[in-house]
Amino acid sequence: MNADPDSGLLSPVRAGTPAEAATGDLAWVRALLDTEAALARAQARTGLIPRAAADAITKAAASAEIDVVALARAARETANPVVGLVRELTEAAGTEYVHRGSTSQDIFDTAMMLVATRTRDLLTADLETTADALRDLARAHRDTTMPGRTLTAHAVPTTFGLKAAGWRRLTLDALDRLNRVVLPVSLGGAAGTRAAYAEYARLAELPDGYPQRLQSAFAAETGLAETTLPWHTLRTPTADLAAALAFTAAALGKIAVDVQFLTRTEVGEITEPAGEGRGGSSAMPHKRNPVLATLIRSAALQVPVLATGVTQAMVSEDERSAGAWHAEWQLLRECLRLTGGAAHTAAELVRGLVVNDGRMLENLGLTHGQIVSERLSTVLAPLLGKARAKEILGHASRLALEQDRALGEVLCDFTEITGVLPAESLADLLDPANYTGSAGALTDAALDDCEENPKIP
Repeated sequence: MNADPDSGLLSPVRAGTPAEAATGDLAWVRALLDTEAALARAQARTGLIPRAAADAITKAAASAEIDVVALARAARETANPVVGLVRELTEAAGTEYVHRGSTSQDIFDTAMMLVATRTRDLLTADLETTADALRDLARAHRDTTMPGRTLTAHAVPTTFGLKAAGWRRLTLDALDRLNRVVLPVSLGGAAGTRAAYAEYARLAELPDGYPQRLQSAFAAETGLAETTLPWHTLRTPTADLAAALAFTAAALGKIAVDVQFLTRTEVGEITEPAGEGRGGSSAMPHKRNPVLATLIRSAALQVPVLATGVTQAMVSEDERSAGAWHAEWQLLRECLRLTGGAAHTAAELVRGLVVNDGRMLENLGLTHGQIVSERLSTVLAPLLGKARAKEILGHASRLALEQDRALGEVLCDFTEITGVLPAESLADLLDPANYTGSAGALTDAALDDCEENPKIP
């Protein structure tokens, strides 16, 4: 019976995306092999093993053909895949210098950080694409008036430019958080004391302080950061990464849920980019579902939950954990590939988003002018008194709905209103485009700030 591949059948948001490839089993094995090779090169650079051995290990790691299924099943006997991998790599390299002084967690955690780094590079590139597209949308629709909605109902007018600028701000906030996460090498040895590294160095008559020099060389070989202390049970790197991924997924989820609402048939203010067969229904030929937003939202609802599990793994006993460490692996991988899939999908979504400004204008009139009642109340209060102004506006609003008439037309029947407001002034006050407050200035400020400080919130 063939092994069942994890092809993303139940997780289409990441199926076939770059993040899926960067976090799959093959990518993880590649990171483990790269870590072993980098450790060997670092040890050769610092005089612990012969350069020829490091070269042999690097060559064997680059060309190794690992049976991932067999490796995974063998890991049931050792609780991690590193033991079996080291055995195969040692045989392929023909040298006993593989994994010298190391422990499985050093290799696995460093490989995990390599996977995270490679996935983060893909993810941040997609976020930058998304931010650029949102900048263009915000500029193009700086003054495109649309209904603002609070608690699902029309509130006061806003602009689509301001909404897009807000989406962009969230995207840049996510970029900032991801870029600030420190992804380090792991070099602690069996119990976080680096004893074996130090002992091998002593036997080789290397100067004192060798483990720290080895960490620096290891970090240089992998492109990862250094840490002051080994972090076998000090799980700041994984917890920070999970938190940043949760924020990113949720930020993209905010965009997605707004798109879902605005694409509703009865709203129709924006439309997802079209694609062959995209959005089709198995039962209703007329339907075009907002599938990109749906995929993004699915990730946004999962990642924060998974990230909580990664954070819980901080509660790790002793110097190496029996279970908490192991529990992180799949959770963190899912966080990476779901968020990566969401970011890839978001870039496609916003680049092709179609804005229906005509429908926005039409929807502004659904409440017969009541969408600017706040403005009328503000203007009329000093002219008629706050209580009387509220009473008249409340009565006029009810009549407008009952009689299907424009609020301005109804207000013209009230001599108290016409006595203090000429018809042309009333028309100006009732124009939604004239009551968007500082939306334009806020959009400009957001875009100016983004351009000057693209990674700073």
